Amino acid sequence: MAVLTAAALALTACGGGGGGGNAGAPATTLTIGQLQDLVSFEPTDAHIGHTMPYYQAVYDTLIRRAPDGKLEPMVAESWKYNAENTVLTLKLRTDVTFTDGTKLDAEGVKANLDHFKKAQGRDAYQVASMGSVAVVDPSTVAITLTAPDPAFTYYLSLAAGLVASPKALGTEAIKTTPDGSGPYQLDTKNTVKGSQYVFTKRADYWNKDLQKFDKITMKFLADATARTNAIVSGQVDATLLDPKTGKQAEAAGMTLTSSQVDWAGLLLVDREGKINPELGNVKVRQAINYAFDRKTILSQQLLGEGTPTNQVFGPESGAYLPDLDNSYPYDPAKAKALLAEAGFAKGFTLKLPSIVGFEAILAVIQQQLGDIGIKVQIETIPLANFVPDVAGGKYSAFYFQLYQAEPWVAINQMISTSALYNPFKSTTPELATMLDAVQNGGDKSAEEAKAVNKYVTENAWFAPLYRINQMYFTNKKITVEPQLQQAIPSIYNYAPAK
Repeated sequence: MAVLTAAALALTACGGGGGGGNAGAPATTLTIGQLQDLVSFEPTDAHIGHTMPYYQAVYDTLIRRAPDGKLEPMVAESWKYNAENTVLTLKLRTDVTFTDGTKLDAEGVKANLDHFKKAQGRDAYQVASMGSVAVVDPSTVAITLTAPDPAFTYYLSLAAGLVASPKALGTEAIKTTPDGSGPYQLDTKNTVKGSQYVFTKRADYWNKDLQKFDKITMKFLADATARTNAIVSGQVDATLLDPKTGKQAEAAGMTLTSSQVDWAGLLLVDREGKINPELGNVKVRQAINYAFDRKTILSQQLLGEGTPTNQVFGPESGAYLPDLDNSYPYDPAKAKALLAEAGFAKGFTLKLPSIVGFEAILAVIQQQLGDIGIKVQIETIPLANFVPDVAGGKYSAFYFQLYQAEPWVAINQMISTSALYNPFKSTTPELATMLDAVQNGGDKSAEEAKAVNKYVTENAWFAPLYRINQMYFTNKKITVEPQLQQAIPSIYNYAPAK
């Protein structure tokens, strides 16, 4: 998941109220300030990240992720792979119904998975390895994969795992009136698209423990200051803020829940030197890594809310290696020496794309690379062009934020030859062998990914700067648990304060 948070945080000034809630009678309602709006309620429009809570309210997933990332039963009571990790058999609950009264069964689950694959929506990559789905019996499906996919069960806890009524799949109606098996149903009379979405508790839901509130309202508030004022004044109970706006929320007595989700830094994608011949030399890529004073940058850019790092796998990923965080300490003299050893003592020019919100960090990158002799040209492009351009190989390097996902997810996001953010399809025989070990590693997949982490760090495929603290604030009416590898919690993680 690429996070364009910085671009979305344009600020406007307005005053704050004196809310914050109280710890009187337990809350029966929850109001969340959302950073992003919803495309539609069609499950194939679902996308990992900020919009998932809309879908979680009305759709169950086949598998559920606990706050610590552990996969737990949901619609699927249990699941098991065959010995080759190519056939996944799901045993389904038999007491699940949709809002239209239809009972969920294996045929319905197959219909959902086939529909998701055929539609090729935003997160279609999640079922890229799915070859076919077979109904074994009314409560059992068997999914055959074209190759082992260590992330497939993880994906079934996200968009690919959403289950809607087979009667509604593919209809126009489902885009505005969802028909799912989730804990809540949309209150269409009180919902205003682009503004607020209201959900009420379903009377016949199979798991009462997941219905902690009678009503959930999600308000779309793109502006960070608007979200700050909304939580301080009591208009919302929970929302995501940034280090600067978070100071106001903290001063007003809001509760901070912090977790690290994204890493931020440069992706040095032209490892073959097709645009910038200099980047084809590993010493140049390593020199770029030595050029950054990460601690100072973090302090200036994010008021210290994060952790300097030199690796792209996070501590909870299973592929993390603590020693790699200090692979490239700030050493401009060493950076210059490496450039000289590579034959570029006089430096070179590097063009980086910029979008709204990236100006401040790119100015620092420009200055610190300039200190070692690399002249950075910044090219401002429209936000809508950013992903197509960088994924299309228009630039040899670019600054971005990417989430620190499960190892196989991260690999297929930025390291494998099919990864969106590996536009030049960089690889080596040595790395290919490592990736094959991860894909076929079964339960040891994450452990195998440590070798991949070490390889791409030592070969300076990236120049990470830091892991960013996601700052989620709540008032005193509710409590919330952070969700591993998500900027915002799943809706199951909220509860009335006691």
